[in-house]
Amino acid sequence: MKIITSESVFKGHPDKICDQISDAILDAHLEQDRNARVAVETAIKDDVVFIFGEVTSKASVNYKEVALDILKEIGYDDPFDVIEKISKQSDDIALGVNHTIDHEQGAGDQGLMFGYACKETPELMPLPIVVAHDIARSIDELRKAKYGHVFGPDGKCQVSVVYENNEPIAYETIVVSAQTRHGIQLDYAKEIILNEVLKPLIGEDLSHIQVLINPTGAFVVGGPHGDSGLTGRKIIVDTYGGYAKHGGGAFSGKDVSKVDRSAAYYARFVAKALVAANLANRCEVCVSYSIGVANPVSVSVDTFGTGVTSDEVLLKLIKENFNFTPSSIITELNLDNVKFKPLASYGHIGRVDLDVAWEQVDAKAKQLSESYEQTKRAAQVL
Repeated sequence: MKIITSESVFKGHPDKICDQISDAILDAHLEQDRNARVAVETAIKDDVVFIFGEVTSKASVNYKEVALDILKEIGYDDPFDVIEKISKQSDDIALGVNHTIDHEQGAGDQGLMFGYACKETPELMPLPIVVAHDIARSIDELRKAKYGHVFGPDGKCQVSVVYENNEPIAYETIVVSAQTRHGIQLDYAKEIILNEVLKPLIGEDLSHIQVLINPTGAFVVGGPHGDSGLTGRKIIVDTYGGYAKHGGGAFSGKDVSKVDRSAAYYARFVAKALVAANLANRCEVCVSYSIGVANPVSVSVDTFGTGVTSDEVLLKLIKENFNFTPSSIITELNLDNVKFKPLASYGHIGRVDLDVAWEQVDAKAKQLSESYEQTKRAAQVL
C-alpha cells in the first residue's frame, strides 16, 4: 500500500498569474505572426510585474496591456507597475531551430520530456491530480459566480490517495487553502467548500477522509502581496502531479519550437494512445533531444509490467507509428492553432475540456491496435 499526493492551485496563485501572463503574451504574438519565436517569463511581487525574455517576431504586442488584462480577469483590480526587458532570440539558436531548404527544423533546446497515461480516470490520468484540478476549478468558478465577497483569487489544494496493487482504493487527505476576504468567518468559508465543492466532487460522506481547510486558521493576505510569483514554478501541477516523472522544462511562455513544450505534449499523446488502444494499463514515454537536431536522441517506453507484450515490441510499434521530429509534432498536433493561455490554469495534460489534439487519440489508438495485430500475425507466420 502507498499514498500518492498531488496539488493544484487557483488562477490567482502568484506563480499561475505569471504562467497566464506569459502564455497570453505568446498568444498575442502568434495571432499576428505564426512563426514568432517566443520565450517569455514573468515575475510578480506586490504591485510590480516584471516581463522578460527573448522574442523574435513581426508582431506588435503591448506587454503591459496584456499583463493588466490578465490580472483584472483573475480578480486583481489594484494598480500594478509593469517593467519589461525583452531582447531578440539568439542568432546561434535560430541557426539550428529554423527550417531552411538545407536544414530541417531542429529542436529548440536539449532536454528530456515525459508523457504518461493510465486507466484510473476517463481522461486516462492519475486520480489525485484530476481531483485536485477539479477542486481548484470549482472554487474559482464559485468565487466568480457568487462568492466574490467571501473568497480572494489565491489558493491551492492537495489530494492524497491510497493505492493498493497500483490501484486507487480510498482518499486519505484533502487539503484546501483558499484566500478569504477581510472579516469573513472561517467556519462560513469551510461550509461553502465542504457543501458546494468537496461533497459534490467526492461524495456526501467525508467522514473517512481527513479534510483540512485553511489549516493555519487565517489566509487573508494572498496573491503577489503574500508571495512572489514566477513563470514555470508549477510544472508538476501542469502535468501529472506526484504520480509521474517530469523532465524539468516549463511550458508557459514558450512557442512550440521549444520541445520542452511540444514534445511533452507529444509524449502524452503517444502514451495515451497506447493505453487507449488497450496495449497497456499504464504507460510512460520518455523522449530526449539535442538542440538544433530534428530527430530525438532517444525514445523509450515503460508499461510497468502492464503491457500486452514486451516494452521492446511496444517501442517498435511507437517508432513505426509516431514521428517525433519537431516539425511533424507541430503538424500532427495542430499546434499552430492552439490558444495556450487556457492551458496555464488547471494543467496542460488531461484537458479533455479543451480542443487540444494531444488528448484526442481515438484514431491513433485504432492505428496502434491494427499495427499490433499485424505484428502478431507476422510473428505467427515466422
